Amino acid sequence: MKERMFSMHVDVSDFLPATEEEKAYMVKMRPSTTFFKDGMKRLMKNKIAAISMFVIIIITLSSIIIPFFWPYKYDKMLGNTPGKPMDPSYNNLAPFEYGKAELKRIEAGEKVFPHIFGTDAQGRDYFIRIVYGTRISLAVGFFASIIVLIIGLTVGSVAGYLGGKVDIIIMRIVDIIYSLPDTLMVILFGSVMKVTLGPLLEGTILEKLGSNMVSLFVIFALLYWCSMARLIRGQILSLREQEYVLAAQATGAKAGWIIRKHLLPNCISVVIISTCLQIPSAIFTESYLSFLGLGVNAPMPSLGSLASDALNGFTSYPYRLIIPAIVISLIVLSLNLFGDGLRDAFDPKLKK
Repeated sequence: MKERMFSMHVDVSDFLPATEEEKAYMVKMRPSTTFFKDGMKRLMKNKIAAISMFVIIIITLSSIIIPFFWPYKYDKMLGNTPGKPMDPSYNNLAPFEYGKAELKRIEAGEKVFPHIFGTDAQGRDYFIRIVYGTRISLAVGFFASIIVLIIGLTVGSVAGYLGGKVDIIIMRIVDIIYSLPDTLMVILFGSVMKVTLGPLLEGTILEKLGSNMVSLFVIFALLYWCSMARLIRGQILSLREQEYVLAAQATGAKAGWIIRKHLLPNCISVVIISTCLQIPSAIFTESYLSFLGLGVNAPMPSLGSLASDALNGFTSYPYRLIIPAIVISLIVLSLNLFGDGLRDAFDPKLKK
């Protein structure tokens, strides 16, 4: 080596093919993956987020499947038989208690399905009402987040890509909406729409949902898209200066095509995370609106309306308020923890 150190001759041994041991040493083989697979691997390593995801799945599947085989209906008054006087023994039953007619059937040897959470003041099985209330709250949270996503995604993309006067006008509208007192505007809109939407929904498909439920979606569409629009706008503003956007503009691509094909796919992690975090906010909003009497129409239950109804007999039947409160807390906490886990898993800036 010392003799060839300053030699101009080429060392032929440097051009020999590498052995398998040298290849294994120099190259670290890794299986091919995608952005989604890589994010899901990191998500499943987060035990808190994984447990929260399974809790959400279990609660959602239970709210969908249980009503199909449960022997009681959410709106059926057990002590009310057509042509007979009301049987008060079914009202306000404690958990695993039975009415007089059910006790007679048990004495006769029949099997009667128990009331796990008892009954309410109208003699309706409380467990199935909790299940239906969970279904309604989850449905409101999911569809409200979709509405917020569509409006916020559209407005934020247009404002961020076009910029200039369009951006200024849209952001001033957002600032005006942000300046309004949130809770007061929600209550005001809910009260007004409850009266105005009722006659308009008669004879339509939306009549079954009720004016209160439709007004909830209108409120989300009017007030709750601003945060999503601001977030998407900030992402678009940073991405529109990239070279691939300039290349697409040079080829004559239109703004809508560039937004759909280039900008929004690069914002997908932020969109997923924000949407998942929007669901618990929508559930909580629906719950306190139902608590104030501006939620779903009776007899359809929601977790908020069940908690509101339970206030009247709280001293005698405290579990009627505690159970829906626990379910609301569990759903909102699980969704928040799952959203945090998604942010940690899919945000490229947080990769280790």
